[in-house]
Amino acid sequence: MRGLPVAALVAALTMAACARSGLERGPAGVDVFFVGGAYRPDMTRMTGQAHVMRLTPEVVKYRTPLVFIPGQGQTIVNFLGAPDGREGWATQFVRQGFVVYLMDQPGRGASGYDADAYGPSSRQGPAVLERRFTATRDFAPEPGEAHGWPQARRHHQWPGAGRAGDPVFDQFFASQVEYAAGTTSAKLVADAGAALLERIGPAVLVTHSQAGAFGWGIGERRPDLVRGIVAIEPSGPPFVSAPAPWGDGSPDRVTRPWGLTTTPLAYDPPLTPGETLAREWAPSEDPELTGCWRQTEPARRLANLAQIPVLVLTAEASYHAGYDHCTVDYLRQGGVQVDFVRLQDWGLRGNGHMVMLERNSVEISARLGLWLAEWRRMDGAQVVRR
Repeated sequence: MRGLPVAALVAALTMAACARSGLERGPAGVDVFFVGGAYRPDMTRMTGQAHVMRLTPEVVKYRTPLVFIPGQGQTIVNFLGAPDGREGWATQFVRQGFVVYLMDQPGRGASGYDADAYGPSSRQGPAVLERRFTATRDFAPEPGEAHGWPQARRHHQWPGAGRAGDPVFDQFFASQVEYAAGTTSAKLVADAGAALLERIGPAVLVTHSQAGAFGWGIGERRPDLVRGIVAIEPSGPPFVSAPAPWGDGSPDRVTRPWGLTTTPLAYDPPLTPGETLAREWAPSEDPELTGCWRQTEPARRLANLAQIPVLVLTAEASYHAGYDHCTVDYLRQGGVQVDFVRLQDWGLRGNGHMVMLERNSVEISARLGLWLAEWRRMDGAQVVRR
């Protein structure tokens, strides 16, 4: 293996280890189906349905499956393969012994888009993806500039130049799809996610980006069936849209009236009709971290979400690096048991927002798999042969 780059060497050693364990093959079973959805009154269409792919390993080590839900403008393609041709997270987690479900949000990918039901669609252009996901170092602010985020200059894990015209970026951009407005998607995903869990039973949700807020909605709907939530850079921070560049405490930008979501969450003590959550601004003394909106003490407990353990995972160089701590603080303030891991805490450096597609994606999935295997909600290492 002389001359192999470090990432390639790690990947080769990982594949060799998997071969020795007898799990070198991909999924032994691949199934597709749809959940949710309803006919229109005129019986001409169905809307609200979500496309789901299930991947089953030869040897199922964990009875609790993983449900992956992609973020804004994305589909399950994000988890099936990387844009430079490398293996995707789905196969990597199957190889570790997990049953994996991949759910396209209603109105995304194979779930189909219905403009009459979902409203006008949106798309993300290449300039947005370059700045936020793939070429963030090119847009890192100079000291004193009021745009971008300071961690952007540490990004080096995207597999390519990260700009339009680069073959890897072009493959990534080709995968982008239209999507509905956030509030519309929030209800659609909560309905479809609950329907999926009612069909398959208890599961751990693995959400990314925009889907993070929708994962809270699924947990709110069926806390009895959500064994845990792994929120990879979940949409945030609480109450407001992502800071640009950092939160300034302005009260006129409140977009999440329920703290974490645009849709209702149960609090204890409950909110009376027409009552809003009392909030206060907590400034940050760290120039790389934004201040946070939080509940005014004494804080109300998140009645349903507090039943669900959560892992929030954040990358070192992502635009989330400066404010995901606000989401963690808000969850903890509401009584939720949260583990907060910055990838650099695991020795994984230089990642941007699209962690499942970047050069060290196999190392991230391996470390995350170990964390899941040790998590008490995974029902132990119960081996089930197909």
